[in-house]
Amino acid sequence: MTPLAHILALPVRAYRLLLSPWVGHGCRYQPTCSAYTLEALERHGAIKGSYLGAKRILSCHPWGGHGYDPVPGADPEFDAEHRCDHAHKDHPDA
Repeated sequence: MTPLAHILALPVRAYRLLLSPWVGHGCRYQPTCSAYTLEALERHGAIKGSYLGAKRILSCHPWGGHGYDPVPGADPEFDAEHRCDHAHKDHPDA
């Protein structure tokens, strides 16, 4: 993890240690948003990892998504399936 990513991970780690036990375990996603953000920072660095983490957190609301949503690159099978789904939807003959 880059030094900047380490710094950006500190508030996430503090949340997991101090606030998460009080908030409860009703996360809509697997992995949880905090775990996702830490993995995104580790895998993709400070800039892209922060973007991915913020995007995930902003989608965590009653009208947002839910279910299994790994960090890009963490599950190649999942990435390949979803890349194919998007390609078929964008194809004019589909």
